[in-house]
This record gives sequence, C-alpha cells and structure tokens, in this order.
Amino acid sequence: MMTLAMVFPGQGSQSQGMLAELAVDQPVVKSTFDEASSVLGYDLWALVKDGPAEALDRTDRTQPALLTAGVAVYRVWTERNGPAPAMMAGHSLGEYTALVCADALDFATAVDLVRFRGEVMQSAVPVGEGAMAAVLGLDDAQVDEACRRGADGDVVSPVNFNSPGQVVIAGSSAAVGRAAATARELGAKRVVPLPVSVPSHCALMEPAAEQLAARLAGIEIRAPRIPVVHNTDAEPHADPDAIRGVLAAQLCKPVRWTDCVRTLAAAGVDTVVEAGPGKVLSGLNRRIDRALTSYPVFDTNTLEAAIKGMTSQDIGGGNTR
Repeated sequence: MMTLAMVFPGQGSQSQGMLAELAVDQPVVKSTFDEASSVLGYDLWALVKDGPAEALDRTDRTQPALLTAGVAVYRVWTERNGPAPAMMAGHSLGEYTALVCADALDFATAVDLVRFRGEVMQSAVPVGEGAMAAVLGLDDAQVDEACRRGADGDVVSPVNFNSPGQVVIAGSSAAVGRAAATARELGAKRVVPLPVSVPSHCALMEPAAEQLAARLAGIEIRAPRIPVVHNTDAEPHADPDAIRGVLAAQLCKPVRWTDCVRTLAAAGVDTVVEAGPGKVLSGLNRRIDRALTSYPVFDTNTLEAAIKGMTSQDIGGGNTR
C-alpha cells in the first residue's frame, strides 16, 4: 500500500510566469492568487505573470507568491481528487504552505504573515552585507569545518542541509567568501553563490526571529489536520505554541531537509508530490532516498502524470477529503 506525502518548495523556485499554463484549465489557481491580492493590496497574479523579475525576487513579494502558488497547486490536486497525503513538509517558506494546506493556518493570515516575514528578514541585514552559497561535493562535517575556518570573527554557518553532498552556507558576505574558498581547498566540486538579498537561517537573522515570534504570538494556529514535519528538528508538532516556536527558530536555525525527508520515509512514506513551481525538492528527495517516488506538480502535464501514476495504486494513511 502506497503512503503519500505532499511537500512545498521555498525561495528560489519562483519564476516569472509560474503556473500560467496550469491556470488556463484550473480556475482555482487564479482565484487563489486573487485571494492573496486582496490581502496584499496589489495584484499578485500580475506580478507573477508579467514581472518584472526583480520585483518578484524581492523577498517580501517572493514569499507570498510562493505560498500562494503552493496552496493553489494543492487546491487543484484536491479538486482533481488526487490522493490525500498522510504527511506534509515544506522547505523554509514552504513550511508555511504546508501548515495552510494542513488547516493549521488560515490562508489569508499566512499571506500577511509571510509578507511580514520577508520584510523583517530584509531589514535584519542590509542588502550586500549578507550572502549565501551552495557547497557541492563535501560532507556535512567538512562544510562545518569550512565555516569555522572562514568565520574569522564574522558569522557564517551551514544553513540548508538539502541532500547528502549539497549544503548551503550563509552569513556575512566576507565570511561566506572565506568559507567558500576553504571549501574549495577541502575538495568541494563546486561552490555556487546564490542570487539572494538575505542570508537566511543564520545567526544574522536573530533580530528577525524575535520580531516574527512577537507576531506569531497574536496569530491563531491550530493543530494540523495532517502532520507537518518541521525544518528545525525534522519532527511533526501538534501543539500550536510548539509550532510558533519552531517557526520563529527556523529563521535563524538550519533547514534540515535531509532529515525531514528521512522522517517521512521512516513513517512509511514512499511517494512524494512536490506542489508548486519547479522540481527542486523532487531532485533533492531522490538524492536523499532513492526508494522514494517523487512527482513534481506545476502544470497540466505534471498534474496528469502524478494522478495517473497514483490512482491505480492503494493509498495508505491519508485523510479523506
């Protein structure tokens, strides 16, 4: 019997025109973006469809856009009677999408919350003073060593454990540069600077985490209807206060995606649908556990392929809708 998890991507998966093809046949995509636009006070669908890309890549706009895209795809999935997931997870911002789809957070509340999250993240570190880079081909301990040797009194640390051999580092621009050079000395196959304006998930985000914690204290969060595995500890939480705590901590703690996927697999998940633009997580998941079957869903073809691939099999552990 097959057991399904739904996962949602984070920043970096956005692109101008995302979900445009899916929206042609699935009206719920546009209506979901309309809901978000009414919260934000600007036309989010127009921004996603027409750009400019620089505006879409602003973190306070990227985050609502990706949240909305993930929720829209999940709504399409349920309207098409796609199999119900037994568990959920999301990468960084995607964790908020998972909580909305698990009915722990109201959609409108989450749209405003992630807009705020993007604003406080950007204000915590001026543009140009922080950086992130993906280190490919080293194990986790070697990346940690590169950061320790490169820090020299500044902040730099591993922040995204994305898959074995792919770890993202973040911190002050100078320290990230030194750590990148050390990683190359240690044998990294590649070190790729990431085009971001915010050094997410490192200690430089502690002021933003404090502001987010204060905001979360006044927001209604319910026990998820479907368990959501969280980034900071790779565990599901049912208590709303515990969820508030891990969401705030996530801003300045690493995203342990490898551990999250292993938690899903240990719980019996063998099939994963990535709901949202692109297929970044599907690629990572295959590197983490080759026994997992992954389906990215972001347009009509991928939607049909995922549904066709699963409807002929028994699904276990999911809630009916």
